[in-house]
Amino acid sequence: MEAPKLTTGIATAALMAGIVGGGGLSAGAAGAETLRVANWLPPSHPIVRDMVQPWAANVEEATEGRVTVDILDAPLGPPPAHFDMAADGIADVTFGVHGYTPGRFTLTQMVEVPFLGDSAEALSVAYWRVHEEHLAEANEHEGVQVLGVFTHGPGHIFNTVQPVEAVEDLDGMKLRVGGGIVSQVADLLNVVTVPAPSTETYELLSNGVADGILFPHESVPFFNLEGVLEYGTIVPGGLYNTSFFFVMNADRFDALSAEDQEAIMSVSGEDFSRMAGRAWDEADAAGLEAIEEAGIEMITASDAMIDSLRETLSPVEEGLVESMNEAGVDGGAALEMFRAEVEAYEPGTE
Repeated sequence: MEAPKLTTGIATAALMAGIVGGGGLSAGAAGAETLRVANWLPPSHPIVRDMVQPWAANVEEATEGRVTVDILDAPLGPPPAHFDMAADGIADVTFGVHGYTPGRFTLTQMVEVPFLGDSAEALSVAYWRVHEEHLAEANEHEGVQVLGVFTHGPGHIFNTVQPVEAVEDLDGMKLRVGGGIVSQVADLLNVVTVPAPSTETYELLSNGVADGILFPHESVPFFNLEGVLEYGTIVPGGLYNTSFFFVMNADRFDALSAEDQEAIMSVSGEDFSRMAGRAWDEADAAGLEAIEEAGIEMITASDAMIDSLRETLSPVEEGLVESMNEAGVDGGAALEMFRAEVEAYEPGTE
């Protein structure tokens, strides 16, 4: 899933309407031990069903019932507004995609570059460890307590036109993409980008506005694209990934007792990132099965295609390292640690 082309500024009216409709969420939560989670996804989505809901149960158990979690049914605003909801105290806890606010987060793009790995669990655990070692000190998440960072599974190529067996097959193809690194990837591949929320992919593809998408396996059946797409190319290591945050308002966190803060973090951090990545891996496996059952013609990129992709996309990582260095973080060292952690991690372990 990727970024809708929206900004937090346009969400103001929607947020205010949500606050009024909710009876003043921030004020109501301030004196309670119930943490309210702003949610913009249906309950069946893996992030809600397999990450946030289990975390909520873990929080209640870890705090011995002193803290409970209420996941809101209706969104308070569009996805790009959610980080500020937590930072500004409109919601206690929320989650989202760093790339939904282009230009705001630089360091988190480290986990979005091509060819990082095939397991979201390994990527997400490595991400948390590198975040703590290298990224947190830059304070890109000002105003919140970071409860977890994670990625979805590797992104691949899907389309309605032809098998993609070489980089040249993508030339001029219209692909729906979002923000962040994946947009740079698409530009370097000389495709015509179609910016739109992931929720609009079915309409775009069925109406011929877009020829294809860059998506992880999970998202194809989740957005009901099996009957529209005809071809898929698996890119070992992933053509891109997407960086997610899971955060809590800093003042709300600080207002809790030290005992409850420790209890919450005991089921957050690396523990949450591991659970989130594992859930994505399971969703991707189920997604690939659904894709194959639907008869979408799947191929795996050849070594020659991978070599061509690496050469074509090399400016992505070079530019990212430079941007990280400018932000005061040793980008080369952070990426080196990240790759080492991914390689050493064995999915399914604790």
